Amino acid sequence: FYFFIRMYFTEEKLGQAEKTELDAQFENLMSRADCTKHWTEKIYRQTEVLLQPNPSARIEEFLFEKLDWKVPSRVTNAELLGQYMQDAAKEFDLGTPYGNTLEKVGECEKRLGEAEREFLQTSAISFLTPLRNFLEGDWRTISKERRLLENLRLDLDACKTRVKKAKVAEAKAATAPDFQETRPRNYVLSASASAAEHELRIAQTEFDRQAEVTRLLLEGISSTHVNHLRCLHEFVEAQAAYYKQCHLHMQELQKELGRLPNAFALNSTNAIATPSMVTEGSSSPVETDTLKIEEVQAPATGTRKARVLYDYDAADSSELSLLADELITVYTVPGMDSDWLIGEKGNHKGKVPVTYLELLS
Repeated sequence: FYFFIRMYFTEEKLGQAEKTELDAQFENLMSRADCTKHWTEKIYRQTEVLLQPNPSARIEEFLFEKLDWKVPSRVTNAELLGQYMQDAAKEFDLGTPYGNTLEKVGECEKRLGEAEREFLQTSAISFLTPLRNFLEGDWRTISKERRLLENLRLDLDACKTRVKKAKVAEAKAATAPDFQETRPRNYVLSASASAAEHELRIAQTEFDRQAEVTRLLLEGISSTHVNHLRCLHEFVEAQAAYYKQCHLHMQELQKELGRLPNAFALNSTNAIATPSMVTEGSSSPVETDTLKIEEVQAPATGTRKARVLYDYDAADSSELSLLADELITVYTVPGMDSDWLIGEKGNHKGKVPVTYLELLS
């Protein structure tokens, strides 16, 4: 039987046999399903790469899942970096500016790593798992039913061909000159045609039933799209929450570093703030909070050039906004916080944070 089906399929390919065509709507449903499978697979694979760039780790996780073993919890790169920084801080002495800063930055990196791990877990559950369930569940069922439908279609086409051949043979026998003498043979041909028609009716019924089952499964692709749309929204929300959390952690770290004693800032201040820099007639040291920028004058000596490392937006009118890589003139005045300098560029001047500058010789 299967040999006959394969032979008939070959004849069909060569244009020597009739092929039962499916309606346009059914063909459209199959095309849409194939497109869904193709792009779901690509999105799934690339999301895996995004969440776990290490191919060896992906293979290991895949094997653990297939063997139904618990996937080991991995330390993220940020957590590992944070641990190294904190270990180094202990070696360098937490009492030094460098050691203290390493401790703070390491702690922040660990928090970033924890946020990343939470994001990976959330995305795997809310986005990756539904996509994989479709590919390994619904799509396999659809593929199985489509293969069965194709086999029934070939069977139906074979039955149609047998009926056609039986009717042609019967017609030829009826028009033969020796019709009366070949009457017994004609009865056999008629019975053969009737049997072929009976097989055709059965094959048509089975084909129609399978086509309806397959059609219902293909129409379910619309529900799949709705489900994947919801999962996509959850994935975006998880990403947004992760990046927001990282941003907050970095802002807190910057504030903490701004409050820490900075050896770089102290050295710079010592190099600039000397008694000879105090202008004549200057009074006792002024408090930073009451410093009037417009009244500050650059000292005759002690000014230095500095290159801006990062963009900085002034918090108020007493501060100076900065752009990365621009050169400005900086100096200090008595009573200023060691973490700040007075910066000038063109006709503008204001306080600038030392940590945003690279002082030039």
